[in-house]
Amino acid sequence: MVNRKDLNPESSPRAAFGARIRRFREDRGWSQEDLAGHLSYSSQHISAVETCRKPPTLRFARELDRDFGTADSVDSFERECRDLRQGSLLEGFPEYVGYEGRAAEIRLYEVGVIPGLLQTPEYADVLADSAVKRGAITADQARERVASVAERQASLVRKNRPLVIVVLDESCIRRPIGEPAVMDAQLRRLVEFAELPNTVLHVAPFDMGARRPFNLPLYILTMLDRSLMSYAESAQRGDLERESTFVLPILTAYHQLQAEALSQAASVAMIEQLRKGTP
Repeated sequence: MVNRKDLNPESSPRAAFGARIRRFREDRGWSQEDLAGHLSYSSQHISAVETCRKPPTLRFARELDRDFGTADSVDSFERECRDLRQGSLLEGFPEYVGYEGRAAEIRLYEVGVIPGLLQTPEYADVLADSAVKRGAITADQARERVASVAERQASLVRKNRPLVIVVLDESCIRRPIGEPAVMDAQLRRLVEFAELPNTVLHVAPFDMGARRPFNLPLYILTMLDRSLMSYAESAQRGDLERESTFVLPILTAYHQLQAEALSQAASVAMIEQLRKGTP
């Protein structure tokens, strides 16, 4: 085979993932071009994942599972991909994301940064690059984080879109991230988000003070069967709660947060003032 690169599955988990793709397609007598004909990805992309030049995404892994017949198995490509991503994401978050993509309602509260579901690619890149410079993650893990942001946003663009309610601490919109153009585009994205028919956006102003019920990021999901689950995280760990009875008090506190926060109209007005450079 011309330009065939030897793969060493023992060198890293990503190398093992790439070698497994090659083994599965070659067992079927397929070239990378043949496999690309079954997927929504090019042969160049498949080659890059096989040889570790690109990290696999969950969407890519799901398409492999569909084509290779490994979906919902203990050896699925999606499961292996999630295991790969554990190194750059907090415990519990990959599992949470799986539920988020199927939720009927998503409620979230964020402090300090714009949440992933609303980030522009440029904003996400700045955050990831900053983490690399601090030595918190590797360059590969940074790429995985940015890919995860894009995947989460794509999963919400489906036929039956979820209701998405977002409450942002005022620090999220006032903390500059990247160059002014990056921040302006991010603030514009928030305004566009608020205009969608299935979204609600609030800003929790600084002067809420002690009336603020949460001090850390929080996510609450309502599933199609009306069951509840929540995900909360600190700087070092995340916690996924699947028992509805434990989530109900959190949901009540979230409703109280919404009531105390600025209305959507007032929130958008504050964001537009920031875009104009008005305090």
